[in-house]
Amino acid sequence: MNAIHLSSIFQQPFSSFLLFSLPKSKPFNNSRIKASSSEKEGRNKEIRVCTERACRKQGSLDTLQVLSGIVPPFVSVNSCGCLGRCGAGPNVVVLPGPVFIKHCGTPTRAAEVMAFVCFGRDDVEEESRRSLEALALRKRAEDEMGNGNFCEAHRLLSQAIDLKPFGGVHIMLKDRSAVELAMGNLAEAFDDAKEALTIAPNYPEGYISQGDAFMALDQVDAAEKSYSMALELDPSFRRSKSFKARIVKLKEKVATANLA
Repeated sequence: MNAIHLSSIFQQPFSSFLLFSLPKSKPFNNSRIKASSSEKEGRNKEIRVCTERACRKQGSLDTLQVLSGIVPPFVSVNSCGCLGRCGAGPNVVVLPGPVFIKHCGTPTRAAEVMAFVCFGRDDVEEESRRSLEALALRKRAEDEMGNGNFCEAHRLLSQAIDLKPFGGVHIMLKDRSAVELAMGNLAEAFDDAKEALTIAPNYPEGYISQGDAFMALDQVDAAEKSYSMALELDPSFRRSKSFKARIVKLKEKVATANLA
């Protein structure tokens, strides 16, 4: 995939890529969008992607998927309503600012926007390329997992992690933890889940992976705490069939332990 340098996307200075500012908006200033060294510094950073009809037709759902797949823990990605200038989409806004971006309709552009948000500079071609390559490897690994080819999924995920992408590593580690668990490598599964949570302490699926590892290790109390933390971070898990199945299994193990 040939990456497009940000300097060719944001032209003189970035004007061809930005929407007109809405009322009370500030003009674009790249000194306001800088990389964060910690989640605490960057926790208010957000990228919103318009998913209204016009932008959807121009590929905004794909843009949303790419951004969500390569996002680091200190940036959030969400869908939103119309941002204006329909027809110039997919339209994206970076907060705080706001900074409005148009024509964000290819994986390369989406990756370079995310890289620019993370690093605060425009020479991000290599970082963008690596992150897209890692995302592609993770998607291939998901297919292999679905087909039960766990060794191949593990290889692909390890290769993706080794690329050192700027975002999405916690998701790859969560996935590899599930693969390790399926392969019977319990200690490695726990280590990957733990590392995912070290990178992204508020990642609910990371706590589910950690809980799964604890369950496999027969550490029922620890598993219950992990699942409870996941539910606290994302209450929607209550409606998940897979999460409900985990709780049923947990209760069965608790009951068995109490009878012993």
